[in-house]
Amino acid sequence: MTTNLSAELLDNLLTATGQTTSRREEVRVWSMSGVERVTFPDGSTAIFKYAKKPFDSEDQALRLARTLGVPVPQLHTSAVLDGWLGMLMEDLGPSARDADDLDGVAAAVVVHSTRTASALPVLDQERLRTLPVRALEHLERLRKADRWQDADDVEKALDRIAQAAEARSAGATLAPFGWVHSEFHPTSLHVGERGWRLLDFARAFTGPGLLDLASWHGTIEPPHLLRLRVFLEQYVVAGGTPDALASRGGLTAESWALGWHRMWAVEWFMEQSVRWINDPATDLGYIKVVRRHLTDVLHLLEI
Repeated sequence: MTTNLSAELLDNLLTATGQTTSRREEVRVWSMSGVERVTFPDGSTAIFKYAKKPFDSEDQALRLARTLGVPVPQLHTSAVLDGWLGMLMEDLGPSARDADDLDGVAAAVVVHSTRTASALPVLDQERLRTLPVRALEHLERLRKADRWQDADDVEKALDRIAQAAEARSAGATLAPFGWVHSEFHPTSLHVGERGWRLLDFARAFTGPGLLDLASWHGTIEPPHLLRLRVFLEQYVVAGGTPDALASRGGLTAESWALGWHRMWAVEWFMEQSVRWINDPATDLGYIKVVRRHLTDVLHLLEI
């Protein structure tokens, strides 16, 4: 995003709230979104967050979540300019501490028990089943652009997963099925002096809540079945549905959750590579991550 565009977007937001700003400070910025802290002349602060597609409907998700009782930061106002969403939000300040697993299950119970909202996209069994097919379509587009030429192993793995997907996706709509935060990590949970707030709702959807629980420990380390099983059990103890522990698709809940979460991530990475980022210079990095995740998918979904 250009400096001029971000300044104009912020100016529109400030006009809408009747504020003027004295200082901007970057918190975290990357090619598709950014977070800044703005300080007003009276010393008060707010968070200025901006993003382009596919992260440009977070304001709607935040308003929905707040209306339905999910603890989220207050959204002061939002605006769109040249395809970029800008939001002025409550500044929660520094965390009192890092979120731990018990914070995670408590937040997941609240999110998953929230009434579903028709405005959110849906990932049901049919949509889950087509993830490997959609990934193959992304691969075809990449190859037509003379990219990902040495990725025959990726194609073979996706073909195998596509053939097994119907059987393995069974149980997708078993509870918990509803709000899925989809960026559910300890860094998305702000634990302050006055309780917790859930951040980063840009990719929320309606779908299997187990995908949130599988994402909590991240995807950098190899998937850890026992750790997720313990996390699922803590979730049930904290008030989550006992069905979270039920087997589905012929697999244990933890294998199903980790396998489909990795497949969901693969399709997202490949779409990002061909559509949102669309930069051949990033291909090697993306291919490496996709290969690693596909190895995990084949193992976890027992294909």
